[in-house]
Amino acid sequence: MSSARDRQLDGLRTLAVATVLYAHFFAADGSIWGHLGVRLFFVLSGFLITRLLLEARADARYQPMTALKAFYIRRALRIFPPYFAVLALVWFVNLEGARGSLKWHVLYLANYWYAMHNEWTPWVLCHTWSLSIEEQFYIVWPLVILLAPRRFIEQICITVIACSLAYRLCWPLTGTPSLMRDLLPSASMDALAGGALLAAYRQRTQAWPQWMRMSWIPLAAAATVALWLRPDPITPILDWVIWIGSEVFPLVPLVMLVGCSSSGFRSPFGRLLELSPITAVGRISYGIYLFHPIVLSLIVKAQSWIPVSVSEQGFGRLIVGSVATLALASISWFVFEKPLNNLKRYFPYVARSHPSLAPSTATAGEPREQRHGAKTFETALYRGDAVQTSDLQ
Repeated sequence: MSSARDRQLDGLRTLAVATVLYAHFFAADGSIWGHLGVRLFFVLSGFLITRLLLEARADARYQPMTALKAFYIRRALRIFPPYFAVLALVWFVNLEGARGSLKWHVLYLANYWYAMHNEWTPWVLCHTWSLSIEEQFYIVWPLVILLAPRRFIEQICITVIACSLAYRLCWPLTGTPSLMRDLLPSASMDALAGGALLAAYRQRTQAWPQWMRMSWIPLAAAATVALWLRPDPITPILDWVIWIGSEVFPLVPLVMLVGCSSSGFRSPFGRLLELSPITAVGRISYGIYLFHPIVLSLIVKAQSWIPVSVSEQGFGRLIVGSVATLALASISWFVFEKPLNNLKRYFPYVARSHPSLAPSTATAGEPREQRHGAKTFETALYRGDAVQTSDLQ
């Protein structure tokens, strides 16, 4: 059984993917809410990956090349099979005319495709922009965490966050808003590095800095106003203000949400996150995120056989689309993804020093034991009750 803190992180994945389904199946203009869910996924990814890599690095048997090899192989086993299965289906039937741009998705450059064209075409694969950013992050970030001097990790995270925020704040000087402001990697590095900074900071102390404890409520309130504020008509200047407010203000509250969940909320909210149905959805949230636009395209084409309206945003589309997506993601997890995940045990992050030590099935979101003094990380690196890294992944 995973610890309370990791069950709660699974619960956060459910919360994140629910905002995406709400945005794409129900809300008339839900792109901001769906993007907020993706931002939560990014914070989770940065936190969980960095936590795992730092713990591998602290093991007495740590070797950089062994850890890097294990990371990349494990990520490939988790991410690639369902992702390329979806791309193969889209190519085979040319779903929504997406075949022409498929090479960009194969190379995990979908975010650049949509940014350059400044439109969500083909829409059936538009969600892969975030998967592309995560994959670009996965290529570079382990090199930073495993090879940079440990004393500089937090400073590196802060620098990345500052550069990402500067990128956002300079965009109003460029003129008309475009998709490029959201889809280039620099637009999401603040969330990914924010999660990474949380992991590095938590190795030193569990206490929140005073400025975060004092600021998260005002920032959350300001972000809520920005998320709901949609005046008509809207001026370009007001559009920039709302965009920055809805993107930047939630960062500290999201980081604190992940941090508190990783420690375990001792409250009704924590118990809600730990409910079995909630954690079960969190475990398959990668499949839910990956498959839901495919499901949407197919149910719209099948409207004549469906007794409720799924052709437009609303309750009918939300219910039918969500149920169908959950069913497909569940089948994919148990039949396809989970057996492949079990192969991860052959690729431990640190070399096993004792023949009786079971092969590792840990992933980046796996439960960790509390460290005391010189206690090693054997349990953390070799446990078998795996949790996913981000689900986006």
